[in-house]
Amino acid sequence: MDVRAVLEFATVTRGISLFLQAVLNAAIPDHEADAFTPPRTEEPLYLDPAVEWLLGGLSHWDAEHFLFIAERGYLYEHNFAFFPLFPVVLRGLAETLLWPLSGWLSVRGRLLVAVALGNSALFLLSVVALYALSKIVLQDRRLALLSSLLYCITPANVFMTAGYSESLFAALTFGGLFLLEKGFTLRACLALSIATAARSNGLVNIGFLLYLPSRHAISQIRVYRTTTKGHIKVFHYAWVVVRLLLTSLLGTAIIALPFCAFQYYGYRTFCTPSVSLERIPPALLSLAERKGYRVPDENGPPPLWCMRPLPLLYSHIQDVYWDLGFLRYFELKQIPNFILALPMATLGIMAAYAYFLANPELCVRLGLWETGAAKWLDKATPGMFNPRVFVYIVHSTALLVFGTLCMHVQVLTRFLASSSPVPFWISAHLLLLNEPLLHRRKTSNPNVQLQTYFGNGCKHTLQNPIIALLPHFKTCSTTTQSILGYFLSYWVLGLALHCNFLPWT
Repeated sequence: MDVRAVLEFATVTRGISLFLQAVLNAAIPDHEADAFTPPRTEEPLYLDPAVEWLLGGLSHWDAEHFLFIAERGYLYEHNFAFFPLFPVVLRGLAETLLWPLSGWLSVRGRLLVAVALGNSALFLLSVVALYALSKIVLQDRRLALLSSLLYCITPANVFMTAGYSESLFAALTFGGLFLLEKGFTLRACLALSIATAARSNGLVNIGFLLYLPSRHAISQIRVYRTTTKGHIKVFHYAWVVVRLLLTSLLGTAIIALPFCAFQYYGYRTFCTPSVSLERIPPALLSLAERKGYRVPDENGPPPLWCMRPLPLLYSHIQDVYWDLGFLRYFELKQIPNFILALPMATLGIMAAYAYFLANPELCVRLGLWETGAAKWLDKATPGMFNPRVFVYIVHSTALLVFGTLCMHVQVLTRFLASSSPVPFWISAHLLLLNEPLLHRRKTSNPNVQLQTYFGNGCKHTLQNPIIALLPHFKTCSTTTQSILGYFLSYWVLGLALHCNFLPWT
């Protein structure tokens, strides 16, 4: 029943998001932003104007890159900042499921429909994956349910709806981590590997592969130490260590393979090109000359980055085109963007701080081994502060620090919301802890449903406490007002600004 409630709420929020983006895009004039806007080289067909009016808001900012790649492939050098899996998914939908519409819709029109349908379906998959992951890690059904419901109104909602790879990445990441937690290591590695084909920060998921099997191996060694003797014990120890090393090496290679393959493709495209300028459509070549975009040319000199000892195209693009680097974004003019990222950063900091206060000894020992009477994994209290959450806190904190110091900080909201469950876990934890309308029993029995109390003294058992709280928003606690206010305001503001080329990236 919980999964059904989450799926129903996620479906409703997808429908509302698509409706709002159409209305807001029609009501607010588009801002003339200095963004990537390639010329249309295909004649519009009968239904293209209607689709552009209904779904055009999904194609702005970075979405234009993904749509261009899906239609034309990797033509410009800076297109390689966007990984290939999402464009492949869009083109696949356009050429299969939406092929019957090819007589009425151009390729771009079908790609826009593919964005709406594909990201809606992928978001539903990510919600199910998040709920399954939350349930097994938190060991608290109520907290898992509330976390998943909050994810349905994520502050990064517009990026989960528009032509971005966030929904795809979240579905693969949360699904892969669930498989890893269940002990299906090979299947988890494959899911996380595919996630790396969607976004570069999928490489960070290697940390989970190194940590979770290590924790399991140490638990096995502890068992063997008390149940086996002599040479048999040594053999068991050796086998556990060898298996851990093999799993770590093979899994790391599998997860990193898409990144390495994509960089090699970029190297071959620009450092040893086989394309001449005559084969590029004149309108796209003119845009490259006007904007200074590099295109592959077999008759021209290779770019300077090809001569580096480690010629990574991705690093070159982030440095030259996006000006990313350590503390480069720390300028006075960027203060508004730091303010935009502040709520998500606050949730990440609160989660790390609260977890350390609740489990100082576990944090010092990295949650891997125990001493004395401590039995963290065997006798863990369900909820936000149980030992299984430790590695997710570390992962979230690492992303937060890197995103703040080395990236465009306004990206932090979607960066964390699509990569880590921690923002939703800490938000749900704070609601259950501080909201009087949500009844939280002192004992965390996973089988107890959320209950909501209202002013008439009636008690209702609910599958969706978010919907129940909204009519009573003014009487909710300050914590609830802050969290729900943040999630809902960023949901609507993101749609209004992003879908009209206003600064919300």
